[in-house]
Amino acid sequence: MGIYSHSRLSSFEQCKQKYKFRYIDKIKPDFKQSIESHLGSSVHDTFEWLYNEVLRNKLPALDETLEFYINRWQKGLDENIKIVKEELTSQDYFEKGIKFVADYYMKNTPFKDGTLELEKRIYIQLSPDSPHKLVGYIDRLVYNKEKKQYEIHDYKTANFLPAKEKFEQDRQLALYAIGIKQLHGQHHPVLLTWHYLSYNMRIDSRRTDEQLDKLKKDTLKLINEIEQTTEFPPTESILCNWCEYKSSCPLFKVKVKGFTDPFE
Repeated sequence: MGIYSHSRLSSFEQCKQKYKFRYIDKIKPDFKQSIESHLGSSVHDTFEWLYNEVLRNKLPALDETLEFYINRWQKGLDENIKIVKEELTSQDYFEKGIKFVADYYMKNTPFKDGTLELEKRIYIQLSPDSPHKLVGYIDRLVYNKEKKQYEIHDYKTANFLPAKEKFEQDRQLALYAIGIKQLHGQHHPVLLTWHYLSYNMRIDSRRTDEQLDKLKKDTLKLINEIEQTTEFPPTESILCNWCEYKSSCPLFKVKVKGFTDPFE
């Protein structure tokens, strides 16, 4: 039985070579973490702590919450952390996180929205006949008693805000919705919610049962394609700038016409 994840599927779609390095060859990456991923994990961990405190009937003050973020940031910061954008420093990203936490706190306090679980691991069965399953982690799972619906909340620390079509086509939270319905009953409506912290904005979306059925088939088709793939060519894109396997990639061992290595 194969266990897949949304990030694993996305890796294959973005660059088959990187997929091979990470999931098949299991090559050691060039660096442990980028500054963007450190910011994301620091903010996620802060919100996880905050809601856990609320579930214990404690409401931390904003100063206490920011103190947790600061400690988490400092504890996880590696002096060799990768910063692609040369015009920015780790301090710039740290201050972004301060703003994210403060804005979110002020907008959502007292955090009494029916939160059930944090960082919930969930398995998704795509087909009774398939040996493959998906696993994922929900940032925050909510049950809204008033609307009688489950809500899947996801935090985003990226600078850009995707177009509306992106949310309507998003695979990750829709897969989690399939898992929640399999766990709690198909009759339950599920709301997909993204918190874009750079914009202090909440975006909601829904999927019909027909859309979720199609997603299961499409995802299973993608997994079957991965299983049958024998050639893993690299794909050149802006994402190369953040790739942790550049030292192993043939695109950077041999100069490609028209491509400039930003790290030279």
